Amino acid sequence: MSTQVASTMESEVSNQADVESEVKPQMIYRCKKCRRIVASQDNIVSHERGEGQKCFKWKKRTGDATNGPPECSSIFVEPMKWMQAVEEGNVEQKLQCIGCNARLGSFNWAGMQCSCGAWVNPAFQLHKSRMDECRF
Repeated sequence: MSTQVASTMESEVSNQADVESEVKPQMIYRCKKCRRIVASQDNIVSHERGEGQKCFKWKKRTGDATNGPPECSSIFVEPMKWMQAVEEGNVEQKLQCIGCNARLGSFNWAGMQCSCGAWVNPAFQLHKSRMDECRF
């Protein structure tokens, strides 16, 4: 009888693992220019969405703010080894791909504002337009 219980528990655990892997496909981000992997879903630092145009100075506001919640045009990640400027001890600078030197974003230890209006501190920002999103 204990063999049946053990096999039932094993099948439940394997079924649960299958469900979890189906629910969360892993996302990786590659440099558009050289296709080098620069970040994965595990490296992303999440932030709460800001209030959009209300968060920016009056001179930086554009057009009509009634389009709904703003979409983030960048992702924020944790510092990684390929970020040479971070390794050199800089406080803020542009982030370049280690493979082709294409500009992917920038960082600032004091923080920066996302396009949605939220303040992220410290900020290691990678622009989505400079990367390809790949699921696997």
